[in-house]
Amino acid sequence: MGGQRAQVIDEPRGQAAPPGAPVPAGPPPELVFKRRLRPLQVARELWAARELVRALAERDLRARYKQAVLGFAWAVLTPLALCAIFTLVFHRAVKIETGAVPYTLFAYLGLIVWQFFSNTMNQGALSLANNLSLLNKVYCPREVFPLATMLVATVDMVIGVGVLGLMFLVFWTAPAATFLWVLPLLAIQFAFTYGIALILSVAVVYLRDVRHLLPIITQMGVFATPVAYPLAKIPQRLQEIYVGVNPLGAVIEGYRKALLYGEAPDARMTLIAAASSLVFLVGGYLVFKKLETGIADVA
Repeated sequence: MGGQRAQVIDEPRGQAAPPGAPVPAGPPPELVFKRRLRPLQVARELWAARELVRALAERDLRARYKQAVLGFAWAVLTPLALCAIFTLVFHRAVKIETGAVPYTLFAYLGLIVWQFFSNTMNQGALSLANNLSLLNKVYCPREVFPLATMLVATVDMVIGVGVLGLMFLVFWTAPAATFLWVLPLLAIQFAFTYGIALILSVAVVYLRDVRHLLPIITQMGVFATPVAYPLAKIPQRLQEIYVGVNPLGAVIEGYRKALLYGEAPDARMTLIAAASSLVFLVGGYLVFKKLETGIADVA
């Protein structure tokens, strides 16, 4: 006041830059915020937050099935209803050839995978938007919110696998001895799904229109993915590109070969799907970390 130099609030007394001193081009290196991909550190943080992930998943499960008369049965009613429609349309009308494998088994196996992806995509997209008040009060890795929705979808998938076991009994058949191929296919499926959920979760915070697009994408995606038909229906010259864009195509085909036909998954398609899923996972994580800093400002 009165011609005196105004005191800068954050400027420590006695450390003001002398007049005429050169202006630094940026903050000193020790103060630069570096966002790098550190897989081990990410894994440690997620493991440390495992109790929070479990609590969030339990809360979502209770909220979803609370006051529902049929409870967890809804986890399988949707794929079973779609399976019945596919059997009427694709098996009876279009005559999809599945060899010695009953078409109902063939379609239901694909629907379990698609239902897992669809549930994670839809709920994971809203995971940050629905928890903005919580994540602004409690410190935790924010990627735990889409991870918790994937855990909920995993519970639904496990219930669906139980129904698949009953189907094997009904059709007097058994999973083939090559069932162990399921394990690497599961890893590919989880990596791809989590990468997509990470991207969508921040996309919905910044652009709420995305939540209105998701139901449309889900309905179109079930027909764009070889759920009701084999991967061979995709033109052969386009199959590698298709699997690169949609690794679920190779994952579903691999499950069918391993569980229903007693064959190993196609190595080339599986490798393409694995590489693509890794790109989606790493890319999704980097996009998530890049945009998460502005979530509090947008909320």
